[in-house]
Amino acid sequence: MKLTKNKLYQFLFFFIFMVYCIFNGGNSNLSIQFNFILVGILFIFCIRDKNYYSHFKSFYNRNKIFLNAYFLFLTFVLAQTIPVPIELLKIISYQKYKLLEFIYYERNFSSVSLSPSDTFFQFLNYLSLIIFLFITKMVFYRSLDLKRFYFFLSLIGSILSIFAVVLYLFGNPDVLFIKKIYHYRDSSTGFFINRTVFSIFLLFCLIASLEIQKYVSLDNNIRNNDNFFLKIYTRFFIIFITLGIITSFSRTGNFLMLITIIFYLIGEFYNKKNINIQFRLLLFAIIIFDILILGLFFGSSKLIDRFSFINNEFSNVLVDSSGLSRFQIIRFSFSQISNFVFFGYGAGSFETLFKIFFPNDTSFFADHAHSSILEFFGEFGLIGTFFLIFSLSKIFFKNIKFNNIILLIYFIVLLSIDFSLHVPIIQLLFVIFFTLNNKFTP
Repeated sequence: MKLTKNKLYQFLFFFIFMVYCIFNGGNSNLSIQFNFILVGILFIFCIRDKNYYSHFKSFYNRNKIFLNAYFLFLTFVLAQTIPVPIELLKIISYQKYKLLEFIYYERNFSSVSLSPSDTFFQFLNYLSLIIFLFITKMVFYRSLDLKRFYFFLSLIGSILSIFAVVLYLFGNPDVLFIKKIYHYRDSSTGFFINRTVFSIFLLFCLIASLEIQKYVSLDNNIRNNDNFFLKIYTRFFIIFITLGIITSFSRTGNFLMLITIIFYLIGEFYNKKNINIQFRLLLFAIIIFDILILGLFFGSSKLIDRFSFINNEFSNVLVDSSGLSRFQIIRFSFSQISNFVFFGYGAGSFETLFKIFFPNDTSFFADHAHSSILEFFGEFGLIGTFFLIFSLSKIFFKNIKFNNIILLIYFIVLLSIDFSLHVPIIQLLFVIFFTLNNKFTP
């Protein structure tokens, strides 16, 4: 295989992606900093190439308004970390001023963010996302490049899933830097600490595998050996990926997996132009073998319970509890939005906010709000949220295609009842998939 310039940059892209996966989806300040350095170096090498620069320039000119809105959003996040005079802080964030007054803060300057260091690292993370967006548009511009990315994601998803299932079967022991929290020792998570984040990651790998299968099944060149082996490999990858989702025992992940298969089935029966019998049979096989048979083998009586995630997630709403339930933390995050309505309390600062108001309670849930939409509103306030939504509006309103509809379903579900959208690898996957779901040159 000849290593062309384009392949080299794509492989470097895959390497950085692997780093995200191995270190818990990049969900730490140290990982964010390291990943930013890697992606920044790759971007510098790409932009120096004339052809890549022309791709970048063309993409920027076509989307200038929305990209500039995102740069304003980045400026806003960075501004949250900058110390301002206390008298000015009293005007723009009165709640933060009251908190400082309560602890007898004696300095003359303070930032809007409750945790400036965490906010700065979130700024690096959001900056990395748009750099990844630019690299994706420069390096992946043909249908062959898209297929290569899908195959990589299918392969890496199956490998990480096998690793996670093996650890699960051995009781999830602590291995090197992989430290399992006690309540996740009875589920597959692998390099990821949280099982829901792991299952959402595998769902993107499942979509990539299904797209390869659909592409190969529609290819009329049956004697193409590359396509034949590609079909066989990805079918095995799908088994391992779905096994990882099932044994993660994430209700959200298992529910969305079922929705994904049903959605693809509906799309196949709705499409009358290209009837793809082989792909339809594959989807039925996934439901029967992967979801039902493997689900019964590993989940037994919990098979139905894994898909009834809405009932389980909100069962605490009608029950009073002396402890802090998930719903109580969601309600707390909602109540704090009005206190930081315009400028927010700072990206990545929810844990600090929680500990201020609950200094003697457990920090079990303290690092996130269990509702990404409420946490985003709280972090950025009205101003930052406006810039972010406007910069994403082209994706939601001008790029609605079949592949993007299932992503929108993921996005809405995760915004509503989960925190996975705050994890860098999940944010990155949304950026890459929305970027690649466009027309490609042959």
